[in-house]
Amino acid sequence: MSQNEQQRALDRVYAATNPEELADGYADWAAAYDRETIELGYCLPFAITAWVARHVPKDAGILLDAGCGTGLSGPLLASLGYGDLAGLDLSQEMLDIAASRGCYSDLRQGELGQVLPWPDNHFACFLSTGVFTLGHAPASSLDELVRITRPGGHAIFTVRDKLLEGDAFPAKMDALVRDGRWRLVEESGPFRPFVLAEPQAMNSAFVFEIL
Repeated sequence: MSQNEQQRALDRVYAATNPEELADGYADWAAAYDRETIELGYCLPFAITAWVARHVPKDAGILLDAGCGTGLSGPLLASLGYGDLAGLDLSQEMLDIAASRGCYSDLRQGELGQVLPWPDNHFACFLSTGVFTLGHAPASSLDELVRITRPGGHAIFTVRDKLLEGDAFPAKMDALVRDGRWRLVEESGPFRPFVLAEPQAMNSAFVFEIL
């Protein structure tokens, strides 16, 4: 597939206006997703492991890869000693590929922004990359992700620059601070999620401690 065709697949998921369109876009893309995004230089699933390793002990407990897609982060996290991983994604086709990696003990289909299928304080950490971007999960997703992460655990995620320029994500992150739900531990400088494509797109990584 040419880079133009790969870009069209990426543009399609960015342009989704509802969860059904997004799920359809990823269902169609699932089989070729890994190869095509890596050819575009997609680095977020690999880069996020650095923040996890910096802040989360290997024996902390189960981690949630929220919006795990095909599970690209799973093998790297496992190689770093994180042996208890769960994954959530909107696309069953993407989850099927994640399951084939053999790194996830619990994979569930679900929609960020809705009630999630785990109890309060279940996870030691949630990580999420490439999910808080155009046409994807809303800022309200953070409420449920915080609910299912235990006090003393961590929230580690990336946010696209265009969302940080809007109101919803900054307001939600600030509200969770004001409400005593979490505290900011680290915020990265902007960096490119694609090293070979979309030079105008930037992401920032955030690490919060759950209170």
